Amino acid sequence: MDTHPTVEDVPAPSPAPLKTDLTCSRGFSQWLAQHQVSIAFSSYQTGQLFLVGRMPDGTVSFHQRDFERAMGLWHEPGRLFLASLVQIWRLENVLASHERANGHFDGLFVPRTARITGDVDAHELVVEASGRVVFVNTKFSCLATYSLSHSFKPVWKPKFISRLAAEDRCHLNGLCLEDGVVRYVTAAGRSDVVDGWRESRVGGGLVIRTDDDVVVADGFSMPHSPRLYNGALWVLDSGRGYLVRIDPATGAKTDVAFCPGFMRGLAFHDGHAIVTLSLPRNLRFKGMPIEDEIARRGGQPWCGVHIINLATGDVVEWIRLEGGIRELFDVTVIPGIACPMAAPLQGPDLANLLTIEASDRQLD
Repeated sequence: MDTHPTVEDVPAPSPAPLKTDLTCSRGFSQWLAQHQVSIAFSSYQTGQLFLVGRMPDGTVSFHQRDFERAMGLWHEPGRLFLASLVQIWRLENVLASHERANGHFDGLFVPRTARITGDVDAHELVVEASGRVVFVNTKFSCLATYSLSHSFKPVWKPKFISRLAAEDRCHLNGLCLEDGVVRYVTAAGRSDVVDGWRESRVGGGLVIRTDDDVVVADGFSMPHSPRLYNGALWVLDSGRGYLVRIDPATGAKTDVAFCPGFMRGLAFHDGHAIVTLSLPRNLRFKGMPIEDEIARRGGQPWCGVHIINLATGDVVEWIRLEGGIRELFDVTVIPGIACPMAAPLQGPDLANLLTIEASDRQLD
């Protein structure tokens, strides 16, 4: 008897993978070699972690793994943390200094724990000196840490937020440490109503010191990624397209560099800033100062990574992404590893990647 499959019997075609061309400046590989670092950056739009290093022959290595809604990154020696849609992942480098994976990777980051938070729209994260992981819980307008039994435990919220609610009231998005504890955060607006920050996208952003709730500086357009480096406080004035240096004592602001994309994610290394840039979501940075600034300079928006010399404000090296990937989030520097990779989250490659920690005593 002849049978014909019904519509339900025919498997739906898999969506075509997003094709993205990655190019980099001619000196990018040499910059990595000179500074003995590699970098990692995330794309929440496509759900990917990128590890960028230098192959033994000098070519640039781009290694990627899928993490749904990949967001905030934190690196400490031998370890990466990554915030995603419903988990915060901890990945461990399982290679000793003399070991290599697949012949040339000198860092192999393997997922070891996933702390389930649910979709709290976790943005940036840090690890305090005590070992406590603190992440920006953007949906609930607070900073939070892990809970053994619940989605999260709140540890701080802005004074103008009257209560915790899943309403993304002020778009809290970035944080940084000072002396091993969280000290500064960024918010897009001083709002205590659901999604109210959108009315403050231009000029309503602020940087807050968490220990005394003082607004250190304001007047930003969608600020992101506060960082302390060389005695100054730095922030991305993303809606304007500027990397800004702030005097934490006076709040005085200085524009250091312009980048032609919406900046999220900031790291520093040896007198350089590394930032990620994104394209506008709806083809235009509608109503944002960055749109006019790019047009005034005769440029086009970028998606990619810029390395900026802080002494001059010049972009000295870059990575550019063209195609399916249009938005990036965070970036971090990985010192001492030339060419990193990461293990997948599932499948035989993970199942068969078995490593043994050295014992504290001799086993017979």
